[in-house]
Amino acid sequence: MIVPHQPPTDADKHEHYMQLALEQARRAEAAGDVPVGAVIERGGQLVAAAHNQREQLGDPTAHAEMIAITQAAEAVGNWRLSGCVLYVTLEPCPMCAGAILQARLPRVVYGADDPKAGAVASLYRLLADPRLNHQTEVAAGLLADECGGLLRAFFAEQRRRGKK
Repeated sequence: MIVPHQPPTDADKHEHYMQLALEQARRAEAAGDVPVGAVIERGGQLVAAAHNQREQLGDPTAHAEMIAITQAAEAVGNWRLSGCVLYVTLEPCPMCAGAILQARLPRVVYGADDPKAGAVASLYRLLADPRLNHQTEVAAGLLADECGGLLRAFFAEQRRRGKK
């Protein structure tokens, strides 16, 4: 799924890709799922774009990051995603952090912290654990207010409707 597009300048590259991840998060929300989106970029090319699909697929592993990693591996023709950057609107959970390490993703950029399930900085620091055979560089907090606001609004609406 390599999508050609005009690559942004270095100055706004990260914000550009996080905006694409936010578009994916809005797709998840429109489908009734937790609004988390992820995109993967490699060499200025968008190689994956995904959003949470747990409700749609009835699959607890259908997190945005997991789907994006699968798409990217197919697009680049290798499970090792060297040279790729994952942009995700919410700090990855333990499952997704494990997949990031297994895919050998060298860098992750995320928006909002996840104090209840975050495995990058909030609860655990899996991507930087020196006991593992691979570590991933992390940049946190990009467009955090927008990413977090989308999630807060979604969960406020769920509570208003009496859903858990």
